[in-house]
Amino acid sequence: MTIRNPILPGFNPDPSIVCVGDDYYVATSTFEWYPGVQIHHSRDLANWRLVTRPLNRASQLDMRGNPDSCGVWAPDLSHANGRFHLIYSDVKRYGQTTIDGARGASLRDFHNYWVTSEHIDGPWSDPVHLNSSGFDPALFHDDDGRSWLLNMLWDHRPGGRRFAGIVAQEMDLANGGLLGERRLIFEGTSLGFTEGPHLYKRDGWYHLLVAEGGTERNHAVVMARARSLFGPYEVHPDGPVLTAAGKQGAALQRTGHGDLVETPTGETWMVYLCGRPLPVSDRCVLGRETAIQPMRWGEDGWLRTLDGDASPELVVEDATPSVASEPQRERSAFDTATLPEAFQWLRTPEADRLFSLTARPGYLRLYGRETIGSHFTQSLVARRQQAFAYAAETQVTFAPRHFQQAAGLVCYYNSTKFHYLHVTADDDGQRVLQVLSAIPTPLGSSVMTQPIAIDAGPIGLRVEVDHENLRFGYRGAASTEWNWLPERFDASILSDEATLPGLPNFTGAFVGMACQDLSGAGEPADFSYFEYVDGGND
Repeated sequence: MTIRNPILPGFNPDPSIVCVGDDYYVATSTFEWYPGVQIHHSRDLANWRLVTRPLNRASQLDMRGNPDSCGVWAPDLSHANGRFHLIYSDVKRYGQTTIDGARGASLRDFHNYWVTSEHIDGPWSDPVHLNSSGFDPALFHDDDGRSWLLNMLWDHRPGGRRFAGIVAQEMDLANGGLLGERRLIFEGTSLGFTEGPHLYKRDGWYHLLVAEGGTERNHAVVMARARSLFGPYEVHPDGPVLTAAGKQGAALQRTGHGDLVETPTGETWMVYLCGRPLPVSDRCVLGRETAIQPMRWGEDGWLRTLDGDASPELVVEDATPSVASEPQRERSAFDTATLPEAFQWLRTPEADRLFSLTARPGYLRLYGRETIGSHFTQSLVARRQQAFAYAAETQVTFAPRHFQQAAGLVCYYNSTKFHYLHVTADDDGQRVLQVLSAIPTPLGSSVMTQPIAIDAGPIGLRVEVDHENLRFGYRGAASTEWNWLPERFDASILSDEATLPGLPNFTGAFVGMACQDLSGAGEPADFSYFEYVDGGND
């Protein structure tokens, strides 16, 4: 009887959890991937399935132009007055100015919105803008019927604290209007980077949970309590409630950004984000994932892990039903009118400009759009990498006329790091196969393999990833054998840790299909299937 963490493998960070009756729901961040926010459902805290991505139309979300790792941050899911409430940030800018080489103003744009729905699978309302003073907004519903909006406060001024603490402001739950003035209720601890607030009430105490230490190896869940919502808050006497900081060799690292849920039988569980480093490179290609474990309230009224040492647990014993670490095998034949649920695309709500499942029945047609590094209209459809070792393949029909037209199979983190096996044409119009890699060296670099001439007609493309190692193969439609490219590629660059200086890295590795036409003609590519197979939770 065990739960093996993470419960949501692959890029699923910043979890927020709510229990409604016998149903549990967890919402996670999606950043620049569309539609926005993933919500998973469970009845037992062990087995989870994706039920909806609620931000799925232009009136709710348009991220064209958002930089990499911006977009939808840290959704908060709650339930009150017979409705679900979802609060989220749409981050439009992540940047810092410098003055003569010194640290200058860090000017960022965070817009916080509120949507509601009577049912978890929608329809969800159009958003109401709440504020833009910082990110990680959350709702607290007090037992007196009042609701409060929390968020971290961003201080952009040179020499400022940046993460200036947690603010609270009353919210009219009928229309999303904010009442009164915001008040700074908690300035954080010496760990710094105070963010991700959630508030709970228990035995007359207001318990404030925050993430601190930054989202890398010093990440932590910190708690403080007060008799008044506005404080003053005293910090937990033990230090962080949960962290992997300083615990070398722990399978779950970067643990933090938690949220609590109480079961119908009165047990308390915490969901939190985590990362699993590759054994050699120590990089987290699966991004920040979601884990869960039971907690306990002590006689002194403070929350602790079951053994009291604040450590994340890879395996939770004596949980409800057992969950097996089963391999995933998914084959999408593109024979329906909707995109299979595993797939997402980038930024734009105008999906019909990127792809069609009806233009050629039985195929996913991608229309050639902007470059694979575009922040606006990029024709790329992909799914999460969810294990250290996996294989994926597809077959594409594509007839490029020149080098500005390309389509193929891509392993993608963001616009600065990817490996892209694509079909294009040389100056003589001969169809060729190449790999374009974007490598996050200190100054950034692009590497292209030598072109391989290929015949006309459909061509199969395959990638196999084993931890840090990645290889590509191809075959003609009539062949059963794969031809493997001689080059081996570094899969570990598709991680948060491999980065150009100064850029945010908060997502994870994806694998999927892409198509570009830099001439503007929109030349399409037709993909007949996509298969993904992995070995389950490593």
